[in-house]
Amino acid sequence: MDQSSKSTALAGLKVVDLTQYEAGTSCTESLAWLGADICKVEPQGGENGRFASTERGDLDSYYFIIMNANKRSMVCDLKSPRGKAVVMKLLEKADVMIENMSPGGIERLGLGYEEARKINPRLIYAQIKGFAPESPYGKYLSFDMIAQAVGGAFAITGVEGGPPLRPGPHVGDTGAGLHCLIGILAALNQRHRTGRGQRIEVTMQDSVINFNRIVFAGQLMMGKPVERTGNQSSLGAAAPSELYRCKPGGPNDWIMVYSTRAGNWHWQRLLKLMGREDLAEDPRFATPKLRVKNAQVVDALVGEWCAQRTKAEAMETLQNAGVPAGAVFDTQELMNDPHLRQRGMFEEIEHPTRGKFPIPGWPVKMSDSRVPVKTAPLLGQHTAELLSEWLGMGEEEIKEYLRETPLKKGTRD
Repeated sequence: MDQSSKSTALAGLKVVDLTQYEAGTSCTESLAWLGADICKVEPQGGENGRFASTERGDLDSYYFIIMNANKRSMVCDLKSPRGKAVVMKLLEKADVMIENMSPGGIERLGLGYEEARKINPRLIYAQIKGFAPESPYGKYLSFDMIAQAVGGAFAITGVEGGPPLRPGPHVGDTGAGLHCLIGILAALNQRHRTGRGQRIEVTMQDSVINFNRIVFAGQLMMGKPVERTGNQSSLGAAAPSELYRCKPGGPNDWIMVYSTRAGNWHWQRLLKLMGREDLAEDPRFATPKLRVKNAQVVDALVGEWCAQRTKAEAMETLQNAGVPAGAVFDTQELMNDPHLRQRGMFEEIEHPTRGKFPIPGWPVKMSDSRVPVKTAPLLGQHTAELLSEWLGMGEEEIKEYLRETPLKKGTRD
């Protein structure tokens, strides 16, 4: 494969990808962005994420395409003796294997860690599950929203006195994938010293808890569950620390403005910018705590100033004055941002059936490792190629395999 032969961070690293949906798939895609050779092994009907949220059953979903850039796909019937034998041969050649099947799924296929390590003691064997296998919830199913609920993210998201809400980003799924990536890179480094592989276990619940660790500082500080605080920090309120509406008043014409709880410097800069230096010595705003006490007055002052400007104008003016502020950008604004395009945070791809469109890129920019983006593979697009390159199969043997393992689009195992 082109990217494996180049001088990229993970060039030559062979990864068997037995993932589906997002948690495991985000991990293998991260490895692909770093230059690893990803062999995505799919059932004959395709992994479930391939057709999730697609408008037509014969089209790969944008969801799948975004999560599977820079990979190669082969089909395999893991429930058949031949299919299992092929995967075992792939594992012999692999550096890493990753799976996020439902609890016990990989073991029922006879591809558990003990079986895998016997044929390849150097294999890094990574698993992502919703819950720890030994926990009371070990057999429970999980998706992103479940992980965020049981990991504490729901409980701290929302307005004071309102119901818990799901945070927008998929920190339960992709968060688990990124934690798994960290573990894999560490295990590869350890293998370089010891020559041994190992098993990596990541749970989605644990990952969300890890993302929420600052919230537990609030729990320890207050001695009770951290409450929902809207746009305020869970460690303590500040003023201003709120969203303010901007013109022309569209659904995302808002800006977040923040003044630190640690002192008065942001507040003093903000007053000067707004032309309200007459309030610099006002006792109502003399300290961060007093500003919180008078937050309604603070919000009215800042809100009036922001309402006269667009969010872009407000952000530029505030930031240039040394006041932390961020416009609320929606997905279309981000995709059309020329700086983000130039930086590679949105990469143009050409998909065989979807045509040209941008997908989110890889946020880690390295001075000596750049992997050109390639579109997600079609189902089984590289079966013959992978059997030849990885396993050294001859032409006739490959033809026989393809006859025995036809594509079954639109079906589910």
